Amino acid sequence: MPQDGRFSVPPPPDYTLAAHWAALPTTDDYADRTPTDSIQDRQHAAPADVFFIHPTIYTKTRGTNRLWNADVRDADLNGAVDRSTILNQASIFNAAGKVYAPRYRQAHLEVFYASGASVKDRALDTAYTDVRASFDHYLNYYNHGRPIIIAAHSQGTLHAERLLKERFVGKPLRRQLVAAYLVGMPIEKTAFTDIPVCNDPRRTGCFVSWRTFRDDYTPDPGRDDPSVAVVNPLTWTTDPGRAPDSLNLGGVLYNYDAGPVPGLVGAEIRGAFLYTNKPRFFGDIFFRSQNFHVADYNFFWMNVRRNARSRVQSFLRKQ
Repeated sequence: MPQDGRFSVPPPPDYTLAAHWAALPTTDDYADRTPTDSIQDRQHAAPADVFFIHPTIYTKTRGTNRLWNADVRDADLNGAVDRSTILNQASIFNAAGKVYAPRYRQAHLEVFYASGASVKDRALDTAYTDVRASFDHYLNYYNHGRPIIIAAHSQGTLHAERLLKERFVGKPLRRQLVAAYLVGMPIEKTAFTDIPVCNDPRRTGCFVSWRTFRDDYTPDPGRDDPSVAVVNPLTWTTDPGRAPDSLNLGGVLYNYDAGPVPGLVGAEIRGAFLYTNKPRFFGDIFFRSQNFHVADYNFFWMNVRRNARSRVQSFLRKQ
């Protein structure tokens, strides 16, 4: 666990360098991958952009390295980011847009358990400074007025919420927003004054959010907050009825290259959470967690992929 004390941080990224991006449409990276040959990377012809902010992968410390924020020059950590979240999550969007995913000085996992609010705030602020800088660089040099999808998970979603408030809400850029996928963290229904919750699969200029748990999970008192937005990724509505697993076009499990598994799970909104059945797959006897946070995207891989592309098409028809 990182130590408290003097708060030092590694040097900031330089977003003019391709090495400080986990994904760019001009580089060969894990966001270009697809689980089977029948699913194609369409970035070369995509009419929109996807700005993806990855979740927390910085969980370990080595030797005397006790920093609360990751160093973007850490080759081992970068490899872990690429092989996990970029492969499993960012690649979902390569049919909808050109994928941009910055490396950033992500806050250590322990900030979410730290007792000192100042440490958590400083670490997350440092991480967000990079996210904002990378987005501004993207706008200045890559976007050229194209439609934008914001996609994120977990810690990335916290930064995406701030980014939307600072760069989109009440500003001209709001008109370029296709949709925001703010997954894995609680986002209030009224978080944005002019970006509503998506309640239709083709609606644009809106946001979706969900956190996935097993059917038998019982949240602690106070966590089941009715102000939190939840969209069902099988129906793309906020309806509380159960969506059957027949609507699941395919989830991607541990073996990415095995391809999507149709009908993997159903999904139901109850309160502030999305509930699913335990998926059946080889080795599922060892899969005992009630918290499916790591699979928020993977369980609904094909549904998210199709939805992102549909929203881009809907956005373009309105122009």
